[in-house]
Amino acid sequence: MNSKVKDFIMKYTMVIALVVVFVLFCGLTGGRLLYAQNMSNLMLQNGYVLVLACGMLLCILTGGNIDLSVGSVVCLVGGLAAMLLNNFGLNPILTILACMILGLLVGCWQGYWIGYVHIPPFITTLAGMFVFRGFGRLVLDNKTVAIKEKGFLNIFTSYVQIPGLDDVKSYSAIIVGALIAVYVIFSTAKSRANKTKKGYRQNSAASDYGKSVVIAALILWYSTLLSQYKGIPVMLIWVVVICLIYNFITSKTAFGRYFYAVGGNENATRLSGIDTNKIYFVAYANMGLLAGLAGLLCAARVGSVNGNTGTSFEMDAIGSCFIGGASAYGGSGTVGGVVIGALLLGIINMGMSIMGIGDSWQYVVKGGVLLVAVIFDVISTRKSGK
Repeated sequence: MNSKVKDFIMKYTMVIALVVVFVLFCGLTGGRLLYAQNMSNLMLQNGYVLVLACGMLLCILTGGNIDLSVGSVVCLVGGLAAMLLNNFGLNPILTILACMILGLLVGCWQGYWIGYVHIPPFITTLAGMFVFRGFGRLVLDNKTVAIKEKGFLNIFTSYVQIPGLDDVKSYSAIIVGALIAVYVIFSTAKSRANKTKKGYRQNSAASDYGKSVVIAALILWYSTLLSQYKGIPVMLIWVVVICLIYNFITSKTAFGRYFYAVGGNENATRLSGIDTNKIYFVAYANMGLLAGLAGLLCAARVGSVNGNTGTSFEMDAIGSCFIGGASAYGGSGTVGGVVIGALLLGIINMGMSIMGIGDSWQYVVKGGVLLVAVIFDVISTRKSGK
């Protein structure tokens, strides 16, 4: 096999897998997967996964560590939101702030034991999984509590629409999609110009512009589908903003690189003057904060909370990270990969649901995909001599 082709396949393995799975389920569902409502729901149903996975990525980067408690935190935060809105009539904005603070406090609690007392993350978060699930059920009094506050629901579940423009069709989605597509191509041109000016080595123009054109075309296609349903979901904006923020942190900041350094070689990182205890603390405190946001997103989308809310959410987040290329040993992984992993799982879930395949087989398929992804990572790591 040509070395360039081999390198391309290795670099874009999960992207290729995503395309193959997408095309496969489009065929198996008779094209129903491509319905505008289904493509809109694809992001809505996986919004919480992407938010949790961005936080989980930082934990995994520090050495393959995971947080098993996030599903329980989602339940606890969602329960608190329902209680504050229904029982106390608290303002939606204040409710959101209170819930985010609770999530952050939970994260700080676990981050302290992991970062400064050096309790293994698996044990700490396993204990948290039971403790916070129990507190969540106590808050809810073991009942299903509906959330009827329209102000709170609209903050997360409404759609972006322009009065007078979106009466018949959500043209705002097409307009926004076109602007983003133009920005993608413009940013590629600007990046190439800066690298040329500084004398940096870069890919061929055909490669860079080809990739940006494909991304722009996908954005336009997806925005067109959104316009045929209800427009741009506000929840999609929340998710995109979180992904962009964490992509910037992990790829553009020195602090973000510390997580990779700790996972790559903790002792060397400590000797270089970086406070590794602080990095662990921040990773899990941040995870608690994002679990709080995911709890709000989930509560708003479903419209109710019960003692089982958030069950297995941590597994979806962990699976998205590993399927998206995060190393089981730490020190490797990207937000872009996490997005691909979450979308892959989301397409599998939705495709099998449309086909009428039960949850049991969905678990089997998702587990198999996760195992294959981790095996691929382990084999690649061994071949690279790491």
